[in-house]
Amino acid sequence: MTKTALVVSDVDGTLLTKEKLLTERAIGAVKRLHEAGIGFTITSSRPTLGMRFLIEPLGITLPIGAFNGSCIVDTALKPVEQHLIPEAATRRALELLEKFGAEIWLFNTDQWLTRDPNGAYVPHEKRAIRADPTIVANFTPYLSSACKIVGASADAEGLQRCEAAMQQALGAQATAIRSQSYYLDITPPGVNKGTFVQTIAHRLGISTDAVATIGDMQNDLAMFRVSGTSFAMGNATDDVKRQATHVTSSNEEDGFAKAMEMILKGNAAS
Repeated sequence: MTKTALVVSDVDGTLLTKEKLLTERAIGAVKRLHEAGIGFTITSSRPTLGMRFLIEPLGITLPIGAFNGSCIVDTALKPVEQHLIPEAATRRALELLEKFGAEIWLFNTDQWLTRDPNGAYVPHEKRAIRADPTIVANFTPYLSSACKIVGASADAEGLQRCEAAMQQALGAQATAIRSQSYYLDITPPGVNKGTFVQTIAHRLGISTDAVATIGDMQNDLAMFRVSGTSFAMGNATDDVKRQATHVTSSNEEDGFAKAMEMILKGNAAS
């Protein structure tokens, strides 16, 4: 069995609790990874500004992957590699989200843009990313600079139908996948959490077989597919669990820390 040289973790539903907090056990587990010479970084559907608060407590020195890995930044949040959604795909995505009645947000490199400051999911996102939105009358001036578009809706089944319609409409022009049951993310084409894992492994000069990944949602499957070891959280859906090599406890039961402890034990026994 190949020893783990790098761990790449999802954030929401994985590294953080439901209250968007890091537990002491999670912080301690990452510290032990560093002490064992195992690299650690994070990738998330979150914008870059929503990942800043994790860098210091986790001692992250490697680049991190925002917007499902389509924007790679250093620990000062300066872009290392960045991709944008083509303008035509942005226009089409906004039209479809309107049709399905979803709350719409557009993210560029350093802004979260919304037309409705009183949207149902705005307070949730403010708490999650620890940042306020920029209120705009319309998205037209930003169509050519979109890093991510989000459709938010409490209608999980409707959002799933929207996801299918979005994938059919956009084809290879953009990636459309849910990062939560209530969030549909549209991100640049050809880049995802899997390509982020490959990029970081290449930078470190290691095989992706030596990478362990951990996550809970459909957007994490891309990195499961390219890593030697993958952990699905206990709170993940059965579909996600089936595609991981291991299943750990939920994010409310320190499932992340337990998975890291398993990796450390496995490396010590190899």
